[in-house]
Amino acid sequence: MRRGTRTQAERDEATVEIGYALLSGCFLFAVVFGVIAGPVLVWDLPAVLDRSLPATGATVAGVLAAVRVVHVLRRYTRAARGDISL
Repeated sequence: MRRGTRTQAERDEATVEIGYALLSGCFLFAVVFGVIAGPVLVWDLPAVLDRSLPATGATVAGVLAAVRVVHVLRRYTRAARGDISL
């Protein structure tokens, strides 16, 4: 990676990549949360599951979304340095 001031195109590219990372992380969160906590909305489950499935879904989905964001941004950083190609 070169030193000095980045061009407007490079700043725009980084902004788009950050937006993509966050959007894909949010999408992953929604899908995983829906899969894990969705049965609570569909079926009449015991009270323990009514409370634990949404909490478990939020926890698992949050961790996976964070991992997704970090993965996308690390891949972008490595590609910007020239270590890999996208």
